[in-house]
Amino acid sequence: MSKSVKIDFKKELKHLYKSGKELELVEVPSMQFLMVDGHSAPESEEYMQALAALYALAYKLKFASKITLERDYVVPPLEGLWWADDMAAYTSDYNRDNWRWTMMIMTPDWINKAMFSDAIEAVRAGKNPEALDKVRFEKFDEGLSVQIMHLGPYADEAPTIARIHNEFIPENNLVENGHHHEIYLGDPRKVAPEKLRTILRQPVRQR
Repeated sequence: MSKSVKIDFKKELKHLYKSGKELELVEVPSMQFLMVDGHSAPESEEYMQALAALYALAYKLKFASKITLERDYVVPPLEGLWWADDMAAYTSDYNRDNWRWTMMIMTPDWINKAMFSDAIEAVRAGKNPEALDKVRFEKFDEGLSVQIMHLGPYADEAPTIARIHNEFIPENNLVENGHHHEIYLGDPRKVAPEKLRTILRQPVRQR
């Protein structure tokens, strides 16, 4: 058995995972993800259960890929799509209980539905997290997007998000074309809030 090379997609796809401090346009290719939908504040039990299921499956698939396919990789970072039925809940009144989200982790294109189904059953036989049956496996097409690296606490993102929507998008004759997207490059359990790195992304299209 030859030793597999561990792929780190943050390095392989630098333009998607190492954004700079200035707003930029990127073309995001179609990728596949483990996904869980929810409707709650990010500190809620529902949210934490979603993350537990996502990570359990993500690591089960990683090890299956390494053992059966000899293709090892670093589990990609957690990502999230965020919105609200009334966007005031997400912007002005900051009512976190009314936030809607899809939390997700990218999986390599060589992971298929059969491997996903096997991983579901393996995780069910082990930890069996509460939200396991809510996880889906599907393609996600984002395309042209505006993005920027946010440094600091999540609660301080609002001014940067405002720059995306109130300045960059109208100034470049663009319109929104999907949900607000965040990519979490730091673990808030281990990293000081002021050192957190989060990519903020907004899919767009030409007006």
